[in-house]
Amino acid sequence: MSDVLVLQLTMLFLIIIGAIVKKLKIVSPTGQKNINDLVIYLILPCNIVKSFMIDCDHNTFKQFGMVFIISIGIQIVSVILGKILYSKRELGHRMSLQYGLICSNAGFLGNPVAEGVFGPIGLAMASIFLIPQRIMMWSSGIAIFTQSTDWKATLKKVVTHPCIIACFAGLALMISQWTPPEVITKTITTIGNCNTAFSMMVIGMILADADIMSLFNFEVLRYSFLRLIIMPAALFGICTLLGVPALVTGVVVILTAMPAGATTSILASKYGCDEIFATKLVVASTILSMVTIPVWNIILTR
Repeated sequence: MSDVLVLQLTMLFLIIIGAIVKKLKIVSPTGQKNINDLVIYLILPCNIVKSFMIDCDHNTFKQFGMVFIISIGIQIVSVILGKILYSKRELGHRMSLQYGLICSNAGFLGNPVAEGVFGPIGLAMASIFLIPQRIMMWSSGIAIFTQSTDWKATLKKVVTHPCIIACFAGLALMISQWTPPEVITKTITTIGNCNTAFSMMVIGMILADADIMSLFNFEVLRYSFLRLIIMPAALFGICTLLGVPALVTGVVVILTAMPAGATTSILASKYGCDEIFATKLVVASTILSMVTIPVWNIILTR
């Protein structure tokens, strides 16, 4: 429990630092976007590759398979649930709510939590968990906002995403058990180790621009309750009943308990779908997750 609390406090302080540097204008909006891109296109892929540089056996691959199958199931349920719960909402709200169920912040926020609580194997499992989500967010997720049917372009975008490439590269290294030259390994590891600090500070920068008092309306609170408590609790119950290994259960539940992904507001803004409401979903659920994530960590590691 002490390790979990130290991790959460460390992440909280990093978020506060990110908010401070944004408020003091040490980082401009352009700088924030550049840092965000740096994390997505360099730091996070290096972190993913690093996570797969572990010794593995048959049991490890079996657990990876479980994580992958569970993640696919979560994505299917999220799409169906979004259509059932939000079909009668006004268009701008409906799109953001449905997308917010599909795309959580399991990359930015979930990866450092999984690594901090469960170690390198937890991060490797988190990377596997994120493959179906990334496929859905750039296919079905985009279609929610655009109604696009250009699946060839969508498939190309998914396959060429740096994080997806990093997953396949990492899997190749783990399966072959080949270790790159030390200078390459240390370079990848050093860059990857920046993930937690930069990811948390980016979240802090997002929160710095939010009007806290206007965030928590009934619709946003109901979405956050579903995203942060109901969905992970249901998954935890199912995994427990089915006898899923504790490590696999811990990783998939904590990643399911993540707040709305930042791309919710980015895509809403891009396609003119009430970006103010979408931003409220992201920011409010992120703030509330600072309470719920430590609770889930304690439950899953006791």
